[in-house]
Amino acid sequence: MDYQELNYQSTSRDRELEIASAFPVLMRKVYTWMTLALVITGLTAYLVATNQAAITFLYTHTAFIWVLFGAELLIVFGLSAAIDRLSLPLATALFVFYSVINGVVFSSIFLAYTMTSIATVFFITAGTFGAMSFFGYFTSTDLSSWGKILLMALIGLIIASVVNLFVKSSGFEVILSYIGVLIFVGLTAYDTQKIKQMFLQAPDAGERTQKYALLGALSLYLDFINLFIYLLRIFGRRD
Repeated sequence: MDYQELNYQSTSRDRELEIASAFPVLMRKVYTWMTLALVITGLTAYLVATNQAAITFLYTHTAFIWVLFGAELLIVFGLSAAIDRLSLPLATALFVFYSVINGVVFSSIFLAYTMTSIATVFFITAGTFGAMSFFGYFTSTDLSSWGKILLMALIGLIIASVVNLFVKSSGFEVILSYIGVLIFVGLTAYDTQKIKQMFLQAPDAGERTQKYALLGALSLYLDFINLFIYLLRIFGRRD
């Protein structure tokens, strides 16, 4: 065995160690960013809900809510499409900004539901999310086939929800809420496994892979938020 072969083997082992060490770093970042976003959204929603001037403005300028919805869609699709062109600080800032906007949009839940039911549903959501994320992370079953099914179900849920805006059927809304819970329970496991598989192949924990960790955090954040909203519609007690 000559020097070049020894050097190649040493370099190969160093590379394997770098890849192995990158995975836990990136997964921690995913859950840290997701948790930070949830905290920001919750605090923003509470602060807006307890500010009479802010609530009055939102209720008298309903068009502003639609502007916020539009901004949210732009940020989500913009981050996903342009993540390779954005710097990590800018991508992080957009993610934080999205969390704040979501807090403003969902501030009305503090007016519609009791604090006790909001807290109860939050812990139910956290437990359900944690269990499904745990399942997605540790299961040996390939969940890739879930992706298309859940996507089609989500599109159907969105269309049905839009229709119900005009029909205004409370019974249909309850049915949609249960379907929504099932969809986002499944998406939590699916997204967790997809994120894990992606970062098992990550070459390092550099800026590029950290930006994809941010996208992973956004996916899980959206799963958690939507699961919370649908569970709140089922178990929440009106104020």
